[in-house]
Amino acid sequence: MNWNASTNFLNLLQNRIIRFLIIAILITSPVWSQTKVDSLTSNKSDTSKFVMQKSPTGAMLRSMVFPGWGQLYNESYWKVPVIWAAFGYFAYIVIDQNKLYKEYSGYVSDPPDASKLSTYTKYMNFYRDQRDQFILYLALTYLVNIADAYIDAHMFDFDVSEKDNVRNYSLKIKIGL
Repeated sequence: MNWNASTNFLNLLQNRIIRFLIIAILITSPVWSQTKVDSLTSNKSDTSKFVMQKSPTGAMLRSMVFPGWGQLYNESYWKVPVIWAAFGYFAYIVIDQNKLYKEYSGYVSDPPDASKLSTYTKYMNFYRDQRDQFILYLALTYLVNIADAYIDAHMFDFDVSEKDNVRNYSLKIKIGL
């Protein structure tokens, strides 16, 4: 795979990501949403109706725009440095592997030692594959970031306290003859 093919692959990947984001924004847009009116729950004096404090769609869109923003919105502050560290690490590896790939592709096109051409080609292919693999890791980190923000917003109101969940059950057995 030559440099033009790699560039075409990256452009195709970028176009696919942009299309995915546009479709996700359109699908989650309030313009397309429907409201259901239920005559049993439309009583305005009913105060027991559950209202979510965090919007899962809002958290997802925030994380799409800027990774970690959805976690900040969900008040999961400890996750933000983890996400940024993962993005930074994978981006650093992608840049480093791309630099080495370019270096060895230069050796393949104009070898300083013709007897080592197969070695240069082997290293060039290795660094290209590593770069592409870490681009995939970067994309998966982006998607996990979005999924985490969405799920965390859904679970924001989930109560795990034991005060309401603990009930004392007793078993009474009467043995009689």
